[in-house]
Amino acid sequence: MSERKATNVTWHKSLVSRQDRERMNGHKSVVLWFTGLSASGKSTLAHATEERLHQMNCRTFVMDGDNVRHGLCSDLGFTLEDRHENLRRVGETAKLLVEAGVLVLTAFISPLRADRERVRSLFPHGDFIEIFCDAGLEVCEQRDPKGLYKRAREGEIANFTGISSPYEEPLNPELRLDSGHCSVEENVDDIIALLRLRRILPLPE
Repeated sequence: MSERKATNVTWHKSLVSRQDRERMNGHKSVVLWFTGLSASGKSTLAHATEERLHQMNCRTFVMDGDNVRHGLCSDLGFTLEDRHENLRRVGETAKLLVEAGVLVLTAFISPLRADRERVRSLFPHGDFIEIFCDAGLEVCEQRDPKGLYKRAREGEIANFTGISSPYEEPLNPELRLDSGHCSVEENVDDIIALLRLRRILPLPE
């Protein structure tokens, strides 16, 4: 699916650069890639972080795993091959948004390290920040807000990550959050602190 079939196409360079957009926004642009099991807090943290950033007058956009399957990836299932294509599309879209000067927050299980590394390879060094929402399987099953783990245990859902499909934890994420025990506010504080440390956000005056 990822092979480019279009021919006779030429890349047109924009007269407005990414750096121009970043200067206008007052912050740099990166992708914050939230990964973890279902119910580990990815979407909750991505949206809570976006809200905090919005209050700081930052340009942001959240790409949520469920939301993109209503449109951009509505033709894909949950086999490993479809997950690979799902993340390829998301990665390419996030790359465009980063070029537009936006702080992109993505919330995807993205279970395989190889797929996450492929997305990382789309970005210059430092522009892809992997955030591991580290909530164990037991915690996620106890939460189970959509009842998916129960259905997966009963054999109603195939290819469910953590039950019948593997999840490979990040080996060296830029940030590991204890999303199983720490509060949302504490985790968001850690994310903002990392963005300031990396000079993505300006330091407070």
